[in-house]
Amino acid sequence: MSETDNFDLVVIGAGPGGYVAALRAAQLGLRTACVEKDLTLGGTCLNVGCIPSKALLQSSALFAQAGKDFKTHGIGVGELSLDLGAMMKRKDRVVTTLTRGVAGLLKKAGVEAVQGSASLLGSGKCLVSGADGSRTLSAKTILIASGSVPIELPSLPFDGVRIVDSTAALELESVPERLLVVGAGAIGLEMGSVWARLGSAVTVVEMTDGIASGMDAEMSKVLQKSLKKQGLKFLLETSVQSAEPTESGITATLGKKDGSTESLEADVVLVAVGRRAYADSLGLANAGVEIDDRGRIPVDANFQTNVPGVFAIGDVIAGPMLAHKAEEEGVACVELLAGKAGHVSYETIPAVVYTHPEFASVGLTSEAAAAQGIATNIGLSPFAANGRAKTMGETEGAVKIIADASTDRILGVHIVGPEASALIAEAAVAMEMGASSEDLARSVHAHPTLPEAVKEAALAVDGRALHM
Repeated sequence: MSETDNFDLVVIGAGPGGYVAALRAAQLGLRTACVEKDLTLGGTCLNVGCIPSKALLQSSALFAQAGKDFKTHGIGVGELSLDLGAMMKRKDRVVTTLTRGVAGLLKKAGVEAVQGSASLLGSGKCLVSGADGSRTLSAKTILIASGSVPIELPSLPFDGVRIVDSTAALELESVPERLLVVGAGAIGLEMGSVWARLGSAVTVVEMTDGIASGMDAEMSKVLQKSLKKQGLKFLLETSVQSAEPTESGITATLGKKDGSTESLEADVVLVAVGRRAYADSLGLANAGVEIDDRGRIPVDANFQTNVPGVFAIGDVIAGPMLAHKAEEEGVACVELLAGKAGHVSYETIPAVVYTHPEFASVGLTSEAAAAQGIATNIGLSPFAANGRAKTMGETEGAVKIIADASTDRILGVHIVGPEASALIAEAAVAMEMGASSEDLARSVHAHPTLPEAVKEAALAVDGRALHM
């Protein structure tokens, strides 16, 4: 083995968790390599997840606005037409720019990017097999950041054409006349929104009794009401038992809670029931690394696996499968390795559904607070009472703040409305600092702005909202 194959740290996976961990490690003086099995860096998020989906969400939102909303602003656009190919090319350009940017960041930081599939060999070594052959890397520490892949249902095997995962749903060559979305989580709602805006009749099937499972139930219903007005149809407490190809598409058999069944015709079925940890080909058994019954890698408070010198972060360990969660874990892990005080505040990790309106959440839901026996006070502020939202024509939704009834400390904030993904940052910072609803209520917010709805909700916690 050459000297160039010896590192302080080898990171397996160049998604948000992996490449950010590698960058932070380089800042801390660790000689670092970052291994990626795909030809481009950035992982699922940049290549086939967060970024391309948001590009299509942005483009499809503009298309929908041009067709429905521009007239109210006195803007005439003539006959509206869709160039799906151009929309897809724009999405691809955004992805290419960002993945190249990651490559540039790693190079600038002195991190060696190694293309190929990594397999642990034990004793601080891993074998990387790529287009240029095989190479053995040796390191004091190996950090697994291999991410996740879509879950495939036995009753709905992916064929990439009629039954697709989220990756294939980003590459459809035409707008399906009828789209069946299986799963009402963030991915299903976002991709369903994209294709509904572009003209598809979208039906969302969900096994539970509500959408956006795990987020605040009251606010999830607010979002569902808005999406229904946009044309999305929801079949809750329903499962897809089977799907048979036809000459024109797919015939799906749906099972209801009461035991009855019905058939539904679709051109494309998008299966979006979640993701699973990707650790299949990492050779974990070779190194003695344990996995749990869900295929995830158990770690301790310092992100170390049961094997000394082998660590793991991101989607491959327990917790929400979010890019920003993986990033924070990557930074914290390498800081701890360098003897610093790395830390992740799991209580203040925001989650966002990028529909229209957006749904953003941080902290406890009403259901979680009740389950923990915490008495709460709640403040609610509708965007219909916000001046800036009025000027934007974006008055659907509200801000909900949950505070501890005895201490007034903010326990959770849930926002359905315009720019909720940005507004939630104020709530996350407030909670990170241990703020009370009174602290938010007393903070001066510029007028007219959307964040005033956050202030108004904080005032409402104490029953003293001014604009409702």
